[in-house]
Amino acid sequence: MSRPMHDAARNGQARLAVDYVATDAPLGLLRGDDVLAVFGFGHAAPAALDDPRYLRVPLEPHGAAPFEVWRANAPVMRGCDDGVRWASDGELMFGVIEVPEQDGDVQAAACIAYARMAAFTAGSRTPHLLRIWNYVDAITFGEGDDERYRAFCVGRARGLGDFDVRSLPAATAIGRCDGERVVQVYWLSSAAPGTPVENPRQMSAYRYPRQYGPQSPSFARAMLPPAGSAMPLLLSGTAAIVGHASMHHGELLAQLDETFHNFDALVGAARGHDLSLPPRFGAGTRLKVYVRDRDDLQPVADALQRRFGDAVPCLLLHAAICRRELAVEIDGVHGHPPG
Repeated sequence: MSRPMHDAARNGQARLAVDYVATDAPLGLLRGDDVLAVFGFGHAAPAALDDPRYLRVPLEPHGAAPFEVWRANAPVMRGCDDGVRWASDGELMFGVIEVPEQDGDVQAAACIAYARMAAFTAGSRTPHLLRIWNYVDAITFGEGDDERYRAFCVGRARGLGDFDVRSLPAATAIGRCDGERVVQVYWLSSAAPGTPVENPRQMSAYRYPRQYGPQSPSFARAMLPPAGSAMPLLLSGTAAIVGHASMHHGELLAQLDETFHNFDALVGAARGHDLSLPPRFGAGTRLKVYVRDRDDLQPVADALQRRFGDAVPCLLLHAAICRRELAVEIDGVHGHPPG
């Protein structure tokens, strides 16, 4: 199939709708011409479908998991090139690359993944990275600068090459728990740039002090979509961090509350750019909730039910957080209700 440099008809307005869909027939989710990507979670989801728009994320869900579906503008083209699986409507592109580690060298694998992603998007109609997800096995294994997350951060920055911290995308970096030493990176990029948003309660991750490693994490706290687009606010992985310090060590529900305090501040900062954004999470919000310890999954599910009821769809996943003292991290999208 063609690389995503085609002159497909474009209406000049990027559109992205994100939803969670329960189904026993995921192949049917790919039939729409406007489907940009479909994600399954855990071992019960198909490992692969004969379509580059499908990806299995190697994190086990709490209970039966829905599929995550991204819809854009039709028609969506797709293909596989240079180790990248991709789909694009000419305004937005979904891409994924999976790089096996050689002898456990996560830094080298991250560098390869990011260099290939950067080159691929730069040569496409959608060169502006909006959002990246990273899944890395044994993310907190190792001590000091030998910790695998710190090595990943070094490789990520090297793969990106020269970059302006003021234009970094939103991102999540989470530990997969399946023992597979494969760095999985997927992303959303666009024809027009978005607006990075920082959280006034938190130090920008790219300014973290040396105590967190030789290379600060390279991401923004959130990303507002390109001007004039019909897209939600893209929320980075967010946890109980104030300034640059982890809070409430050993207190699961206090960490969860602190995380939502951070989201309140982050949405408030985003509304400084776009007052039409809803001030609170609701029917236009979709959250992925990463929980470190299996025994904490049900207490977190109960706490979310008390907080939101059925108003905010949430997907709970067992995953390792990139700081050992943190029990939970949350990312997602936030905007107006669909329709």
